[in-house]
Amino acid sequence: MSMYRDRVHRGSARATVLRTVGTRERRSLLTAPRVPTVGIDIGGTKVMAGVVDADGAILEKVRTETPDKSKSPRVVEDTITELVLDLSDRHDVHAVGIGAAGWVDADRSKVLFAPHLNWRNEPLRDRLAGRLAVPVMVDNDANTAAWAEWRFGAGRGQDHLVMITLGTGIGGAILEDGAVKRGKYGVAGEFGHMQVVPGGHRCPCGNRGCWEQYSSGNALVREARELAAADSPVAYNIIERVGGRIGDITGPLITELAREGDAMCVELLQEIGQWLGVGIANLAAALDPSCFVIGGGVSAADDLLIGPAREAFRRHLTGRGYRPEATIAKAQLGPEAGMVGAADLARLVARRFRRANRRRVERYERYERTGRR
Repeated sequence: MSMYRDRVHRGSARATVLRTVGTRERRSLLTAPRVPTVGIDIGGTKVMAGVVDADGAILEKVRTETPDKSKSPRVVEDTITELVLDLSDRHDVHAVGIGAAGWVDADRSKVLFAPHLNWRNEPLRDRLAGRLAVPVMVDNDANTAAWAEWRFGAGRGQDHLVMITLGTGIGGAILEDGAVKRGKYGVAGEFGHMQVVPGGHRCPCGNRGCWEQYSSGNALVREARELAAADSPVAYNIIERVGGRIGDITGPLITELAREGDAMCVELLQEIGQWLGVGIANLAAALDPSCFVIGGGVSAADDLLIGPAREAFRRHLTGRGYRPEATIAKAQLGPEAGMVGAADLARLVARRFRRANRRRVERYERYERTGRR
């Protein structure tokens, strides 16, 4: 019986170290090694990598353009590998975490689908772990950003947090009791594709009336360009700013003009914010979190966006006036949140590797090629 208990104890201890599913995450934070790890944020236009310490501080950051999506997954893997090898030349890297803009399976081993890259059921974790010879963690980029905000940013101290990332579309993540809720199949948090207007604007996902068609960077730019194309008097200022080139109208330009007091741009951000508040009220009815954290590029509009969102949230919240209301806060970590969160999650699977044992075969090959020239 004692031998059986000993084997069970050893097996449980091993599972605690190796497993990275949500139920273990909070407990593992207490014992995760305080070692530097690399976080990778893969988007449609850039790959950003950084060495992050146990307190969430970025020790060094590098970035490059994302290879064209028509290229093979191997090309993107080569890019990630080169960035990690470059950083590991100057830092003692113990694990790598990857936040990918796409669906990642529940085991966090495969990228099931990435809209901006040619990844379909791609076994990214195992491919990169074999090349880098350190543990690799893969997750959705909204999950990694939410984790970073919970650990180091606007969500600190919150036990029930929902993050909404407003970029070209809408991403999201759910944290409960310090664990990321990924759903049965790993694809929870796709809030942007909740239907809010039956028969509404066509979404690239194939459906109509998705939330992100009314509250996102794409929605903001679409509305501004439509007004400009119609030669609306309210759009004269932005038309003049882009020299009549309507295709040059961007979200950051709209935000800039709104800060300068342009009435049309202020109104457009208010509309985006109001739709944001409606969606948040729906999520509050379903999930009842204590805090919503708003991140992504569109959140740079600050109170021009979040102020109207708070008002619409209070107006549409079920049971308003008779229930506690979740707070709505702007994310604090900016565009590095996904990278920092990926690195921190990687610490949960990190191992202490001796520097000599961590040298990669690919690095030796690179050095040999250099030496032969």
